[in-house]
Amino acid sequence: MRALLLVVILLAQGVVPAAEPPGNTRDATADAACHASARAAMQRRTRVAAYYDLKLALVDGTVWEWRTGQSPRPVVRAAVQVAVAGGRGYAVDSSRRLIGWNAGSLRSAVLLDDAVWMAAGDSGLFAIRCDGSLWWREASVAAWQRVADSAVHGWIGDGADYYVDPAGGLHVRGKAHRGQYGDGRLTEAATWTRVATDALAVVAHTGHALYLRRDGTVLGTGGNRFGPLGPHGYGDKADVWGPIFTGASHIATGSRHSLALRGDGSLWIWGAAEGLQPRQVLVGVVAASGGLEDSVALTGDGSVWNWGLGQAPVRLTLAP
Repeated sequence: MRALLLVVILLAQGVVPAAEPPGNTRDATADAACHASARAAMQRRTRVAAYYDLKLALVDGTVWEWRTGQSPRPVVRAAVQVAVAGGRGYAVDSSRRLIGWNAGSLRSAVLLDDAVWMAAGDSGLFAIRCDGSLWWREASVAAWQRVADSAVHGWIGDGADYYVDPAGGLHVRGKAHRGQYGDGRLTEAATWTRVATDALAVVAHTGHALYLRRDGTVLGTGGNRFGPLGPHGYGDKADVWGPIFTGASHIATGSRHSLALRGDGSLWIWGAAEGLQPRQVLVGVVAASGGLEDSVALTGDGSVWNWGLGQAPVRLTLAP
């Protein structure tokens, strides 16, 4: 009854729900049939996303959108993942469609089918399909290019892009002038280059990147004027990967700061006004993301939190 009421409210506001097959049996069966790397990627779907002042949160299948200083509003239903870049929001829906829309609009378009995971940046998009293959497209170009036969994670860094293969190899392509490769080079390689091993996940922003090692260690490289890498290369840049945090299960980074989530639900933050040493900022967290000068988190009870650097988390009201 509650779900039906939400559909009615969304339709009244002009929100067009994404197509959703009846029940969950079809989705569970289809997911189990996907390649092992695709199933691994599904475990790291992002449920909150931030890019500068635009944010998204996924709560009970509904995508909520807002900008700094605004109240969240529902924009897409039946989603399983969200991402945001520039002035656009993206979601993977329960029918495995990667959809995109302009911020502030309720009209979306299907960009790719059979997608089970995706990442977005101002420069382009990544998508992993059910067969495990990784695909990439430029932000302004409709054509997709196959990058790898299998991948478990990746990130668009708006200058340097990264992906993790099933064996844990971390690969990078793009700019290297801020040390983004983490292997000491400062000049761009011509092809995808493996720069680390034992990786689980990777996140990046303009000029810097973090990756999560299988033992829970968070390592970073690249530009560090504001401290998203902690003390590692602070004030300029690091051109080799260096340890920042331990015991992490998930990671996130914004323009000037970074976050790490531990298995006990504690969220830790560092960089810019937060300081160079990681400090605990919230508990009960299941997902987090960093923007330009703020952070977004989702707790296990479905609450969405948003706060500026150096400030205390504020719980947002999700009112249809």
